[in-house]
Amino acid sequence: MGEEPTWAELLLNSALIASVPIVIGGALIVSLVGLTVWGTAPLRRRRRSRAADR
Repeated sequence: MGEEPTWAELLLNSALIASVPIVIGGALIVSLVGLTVWGTAPLRRRRRSRAADR
């Protein structure tokens, strides 16, 4: 049988396990924000040109 893990190993393992959803969630949020900004850019350009014509 193997040895029992120390508290430092348990802490490191739990930190690594907890970082996976944080990294995936962060990438998902950044992607959604980027797609939203990219998708609404033509609308912002049209509004800006109309405001400049006034």
